[in-house]
Amino acid sequence: MQNRVLGKSGLVLSEIGLGCWQLGGDFGPVSEAQSLTILEQAYQSGVHFYDTADVYGAGLSERLLGQFYQQHSDITIATKLGRDANLYPNNYTKQTVKQSIEASLQRLGLTSIPLIQLHCVPTQMLRDGEIFTWLADFKQQGLIEHYGASVESMEEAKLCLKDPALTSLQIIINLFRQDAVAEVLDLAQAQQVGIIARLPYASGLLSGAVTAHRQFAETDHRHYNRDGAAFHVGETFAGLPLDKALNLLEQLKALLPENLAIAECAIRWLLDHPQITSVITGASKPEQIQQNTHYSGQTSLSKDLHAKLADFYQQEVSPWVRGNR
Repeated sequence: MQNRVLGKSGLVLSEIGLGCWQLGGDFGPVSEAQSLTILEQAYQSGVHFYDTADVYGAGLSERLLGQFYQQHSDITIATKLGRDANLYPNNYTKQTVKQSIEASLQRLGLTSIPLIQLHCVPTQMLRDGEIFTWLADFKQQGLIEHYGASVESMEEAKLCLKDPALTSLQIIINLFRQDAVAEVLDLAQAQQVGIIARLPYASGLLSGAVTAHRQFAETDHRHYNRDGAAFHVGETFAGLPLDKALNLLEQLKALLPENLAIAECAIRWLLDHPQITSVITGASKPEQIQQNTHYSGQTSLSKDLHAKLADFYQQEVSPWVRGNR
């Protein structure tokens, strides 16, 4: 496992991180024992960066991660705030944000959160900028060590980059969502802001886990949010209509060399961008982690393939992506 430094923070993260959304049951039911096994497998595979949020399973993901931290205090935990019903969509005050941080601290069993991230808060909050001054104050108070933001669109990413103390940006970026390559990566690097890549497999499409016959549990966002009914459509299948996405997936496979699996291509494509600090992959089974971490040590994709993938996105995929980007 290779490591990279997160922007100006000095935090050293494994370039493959574990996204812990699934530990809250939002990709279908996961038992506590299974969750702890997944966390342990990630740790044994060299993953030392774990990303969660207060709303994943209404705090369940944080509690499980906090329990795991008691045995592995050398990991780096990042969590997010802003989508809890006590805040979203229009109850953001310095006091309510502080209360949210304190609740996360309690669930995680920490005295200070290494990295707190705004969690897809309304664009106007980012435009106003006051929320960043609150985070700066909480950093001075010792409640948090660093702060960043998880955003939906390139506009929101650029608004966040106006804050000089911002440490990180967590963005949707994958082979089916490439807009950030041209619009944000270099800007972030120039300001020493680390990029955390989320949804690298586009909700399982690019890992091969999704087929036309796949059935999803009612609690799985790939069932109830595939058209954006519950939250931003880009969070599910990268904003693509599922039928079209499966068709595009077959076209994409045809571009790859015979010895290159689509999942490996998806991860290597991200890691080949030096501006990206860590790729947070989710996993509902321990063996998925072994696959994901294996790609960290693989050879970079060729320049020719990168060019083909960029052209494929612009010509075939981009016109079908829904939601603001």
